[in-house]
Amino acid sequence: MHRANVFAATILPLIVLCGSGFLFVAIDRNDARAAARADCNEPNGNITLPSGFCATIFADKIGHAREIIVAPSGAVYVNTWSGRYYGNDTPPSGGMLVALQDTTGDGHADLMARFGTTFDQGNRGGTGIGLRRDWLYAETNDRIVRYKLQDDGIIPKDKPETVVSGLPLTGDHPMHPFAIDQDGNLFVDVASATNSCQAQNRTPNVRGDKPCTELETRAGIWRYDADRTDQKFSRAERYATGIRNADGIAIDPNGDGLYATQHGRDQLYENWPKLYTQKQGANLPAEELLHVQRGDDFGWPECYYDDVNGKLVLAPEYGGDGGKKVGICADKKGPVAVFPAHWAPNGLVLYSGKNFPGSYDGGAFVAFHGSWNRAPSPQGGYNVVFQPLTDGRASGEYVVFADGFAGGDKDPGGAAHRPSGLAVGPDGALYISDDQHGRIWRVTYEGNMTAAVEAAPHSKAETKERTAAAAAPPEGIHPDAGKAAALPTPPGQAAEQVALGASLFRSQTCAGCHGADAKGTPLAPDLTNGKWLWADGTVPSIAKVIKTGVPHPKNHASGMPPRGGAQLNQAQVLALADYVWALNHKAQD
Repeated sequence: MHRANVFAATILPLIVLCGSGFLFVAIDRNDARAAARADCNEPNGNITLPSGFCATIFADKIGHAREIIVAPSGAVYVNTWSGRYYGNDTPPSGGMLVALQDTTGDGHADLMARFGTTFDQGNRGGTGIGLRRDWLYAETNDRIVRYKLQDDGIIPKDKPETVVSGLPLTGDHPMHPFAIDQDGNLFVDVASATNSCQAQNRTPNVRGDKPCTELETRAGIWRYDADRTDQKFSRAERYATGIRNADGIAIDPNGDGLYATQHGRDQLYENWPKLYTQKQGANLPAEELLHVQRGDDFGWPECYYDDVNGKLVLAPEYGGDGGKKVGICADKKGPVAVFPAHWAPNGLVLYSGKNFPGSYDGGAFVAFHGSWNRAPSPQGGYNVVFQPLTDGRASGEYVVFADGFAGGDKDPGGAAHRPSGLAVGPDGALYISDDQHGRIWRVTYEGNMTAAVEAAPHSKAETKERTAAAAAPPEGIHPDAGKAAALPTPPGQAAEQVALGASLFRSQTCAGCHGADAKGTPLAPDLTNGKWLWADGTVPSIAKVIKTGVPHPKNHASGMPPRGGAQLNQAQVLALADYVWALNHKAQD
């Protein structure tokens, strides 16, 4: 049966996934819209939406807000994260879990409380959060715990119980989002520790491990019992494999099982320049939406999805030739929908509410965290898209549903906001979380309920950014490139050398990790503050770090391959070192 026909009647049961089953409540679609109404006098919280949709800032500045869940009572629960992934910054005081509620109906939370173990007590928080019956589940450090919810408030009073512990925290992807189905199956993402299972992670021309023993305990989805406590992570509970990072994971409330997003691999061009052009590296592989069943193998690390050719192809670490060979990938399971490369699909929810038009029923909303590695092309993502689905397959092209989160700077360090989590409330409202500055949006609809799916208009701030980039100055391809001329120069070097370093910094992979302003991102440190972890501040020491890389960073999530994973000759390495030196002497001169 087509999903579009499931909700054809005016009055049908609202289905909310809640604990051990579906909670059925007779509700009119018009009643749902009335319940979802809020004050939308503000400009949609500075994001753009299709006509008829409205957004309010439900909460703000609550920490690095990752995934989000809404209880049948309307209480909103958010998991926040900290630690190496966010440069070891200091989170807000109190517990890492946040409870929010709007008691006045104006679309803004007037109750907010933090609870759970604090940062000072060793808790770094996490990503995953979920509900089952009257229990709230949350990822914290290496485990998933649950809290008994109370009838007389939104804050749990009892200490948490550990459901499963010992989840891996090492490597590139230490997060553990999860989903719970109506039977109490707890599906946990245990993402890969590496980019492509190389013995030397993210290093040019290094073959992949064969066999990839990492797959025994990483790069898949594990299944546990949500009703049992004190379970231990082990390879025995692996449910599906070959998924590099399923940061978005959700149960279809219409009974079609488990879905997940896949963050595609990085550095095809940087690591294999004889096989890929820089343009191909920026646009491959596709990000994926997967329909996950027991025993599935989606192909990582041997395979990646080439959306130009519409198939899984062999990765270069495993004998691939740049996109032609298929090999064992012919036996792997493909995606149900694909999206542009490197957009980073973090949040996922399948819509079954009554507040939006019927054309959205059964489709998937995906929150794209935003890219860091599409240079020299513009960075992408930093939005929420809608993907129509019918019978578990894509039934149309995706559209950008919500845009403008980044403001005028689509860059991991400079973006105003980065979408991370999604949830649907019992009234059908869509909630969107941001892990850059801790904002939560609540999106509702006031238009024609027979309206077709449409895209959001482009953000004015991003239009200005594209216009400025198009008018490139003589000094380089970036509108700020001319600023390099004002930087000091190292002893014995010329200003042209610093300017070359600035151009290389922005046109290669450097800016993607360290930010366009070099002031750091969750991926890599600030290069302007005079603090040296691996060098002593001299040009030769900086050049040595660039040349050899940083395989095991001290304070950040991702290592740096030799030469930043770019095809740099020695003269270019020295130019970059001169530029980094100049950035750290700017305030002094």
